[in-house]
Amino acid sequence: MSESRHPHSERRLRLGLERLGLDVELTAPLMRYLAELEKWNATYNLSGIKIVDDMVLRHLLDSLTVLPALPQLVDGARLIDVGSGAGIPGLILAIARPGVKVTTLDSAGKKARFMRHAIRVLGLNNAEVFEGRAEDHVPEDTYDFIISRAFASLSDFVTVTEHLAGPDSRWLAMKAHVDDAERAALPARWLIEATTRLPVPGLDEMRQLLVLRAA
Repeated sequence: MSESRHPHSERRLRLGLERLGLDVELTAPLMRYLAELEKWNATYNLSGIKIVDDMVLRHLLDSLTVLPALPQLVDGARLIDVGSGAGIPGLILAIARPGVKVTTLDSAGKKARFMRHAIRVLGLNNAEVFEGRAEDHVPEDTYDFIISRAFASLSDFVTVTEHLAGPDSRWLAMKAHVDDAERAALPARWLIEATTRLPVPGLDEMRQLLVLRAA
């Protein structure tokens, strides 16, 4: 996906990175990731978003909005993205934070194959894929951060991933909206530590990050 093919998308990404306070040098590897996603999407339907300009907004910048809200996501941290799909947000965060050790998890074979392919093409030495359900993943070490975008419910998210966490781990739920009933259904042993609005550059839609921890 060269600049000559998608110059408007590349400019939009660069501007979005600037607005988020992120390194504009990330433009090239992030566009390379989109190039692979666009190519595979034509055959495997990995994402319902087909237009590259929309992918920049709804995949790349949407995912990257969590970084200004997470200064504690530092080199050496271990993060797992549960239900990663095509690597969103996991692989995008792995590109932006090469010092963070990222595992992406999805049970769909075609999505896991794409993520492995993207890791190879982009040379992401800090990323790996687990193909299967969260309940079946038994890592050698626990994760500092467990993230998911648009998981079914907060309760389901923390319950199926509890075994992946250590005593100081944080769950990161990227959600468009969380109503009072969903908050009330959260088991008492978890607390919502913070709720941060995530403004996506160029997208006038509600996004938020909920940070949860074990009580």
